[in-house]
Amino acid sequence: MAGGRPRLLFVTDLAYRAKGRRYCDEDIFLTSRLRADFDLALCHPLDAAALMDGGGTDRDGTDRDGVGGAGAGGGGFDAVVVRNSGPVLHHQAAYDDFRARALARGVPVCTQLTGKGDQAGKQYLVDLTAQGFPVIPTVDRPQDLGLLPEAAEYVVKPKRGADSIGLEFVPPGRLRTLAFDEGPGVLVQPRIDFRYEVSFYYVDHTFQYALHAPRPDRRWHLERYEPTAADLEFADRFIAWNDIDHGVQRVDACRTPDGRLLLVELEDLNPYLSLDLLDDATRDSFVASLTASLHRLLGRS
Repeated sequence: MAGGRPRLLFVTDLAYRAKGRRYCDEDIFLTSRLRADFDLALCHPLDAAALMDGGGTDRDGTDRDGVGGAGAGGGGFDAVVVRNSGPVLHHQAAYDDFRARALARGVPVCTQLTGKGDQAGKQYLVDLTAQGFPVIPTVDRPQDLGLLPEAAEYVVKPKRGADSIGLEFVPPGRLRTLAFDEGPGVLVQPRIDFRYEVSFYYVDHTFQYALHAPRPDRRWHLERYEPTAADLEFADRFIAWNDIDHGVQRVDACRTPDGRLLLVELEDLNPYLSLDLLDDATRDSFVASLTASLHRLLGRS
């Protein structure tokens, strides 16, 4: 932390195009605010492993001499912030390399790399189903298909999927023909009716705000949502289960016709925050919470 100000490597893909979202605008805004407290450098996810040591490694993993690692002074960064870096499956090998190096060297990363949600793929949906959590019923083995409720259609998605990549809807008659064991595998869920989707946004373990999509066919046409105590109890349960000390998480859920909430996804890697939809006070509060979280992270490191 030479010079008195913490140095952050901010990982983002400013050119990534996502349906209904402008990743670049969100990260341009967020870095403009974080610069009040930190010295920042932005990099593409393909360059994160090489740059988190302040230029101390090449992409082939070769170390260069004379450059300190994260938090070690000597030109490195004090922490890495992974934000809107796009679906990891587009750069899986580079992400795996970054993750392995960061964990091996004890590099502070936001969001913490021990997450059990989307950071580790979609297996958690199967695990939470088996543990009785309120989640859309999910299985990943042909012998477990009978555990799913009957439905006119089923959702099939790859375990390493993101942004609906590879998702398809199939009739019941096709379920037994699915290639469950190919590659990382697939998940199967009933295609359920729901009234709307709602997302709860957290910094560390503290709730920040909620947004919902009133129309099921327009996922990213979001509006502010005032959660009830029961809603927050639902979302808090998954935040507690994930046991991440620091970072940003988003709990995505759907509201069924009978009023229940069911988990859709637990985004704990690089969740889009929809900051442009917030009022100034809520947006300022979120930035302050994230800033305080990063200071706590750096204090512990």
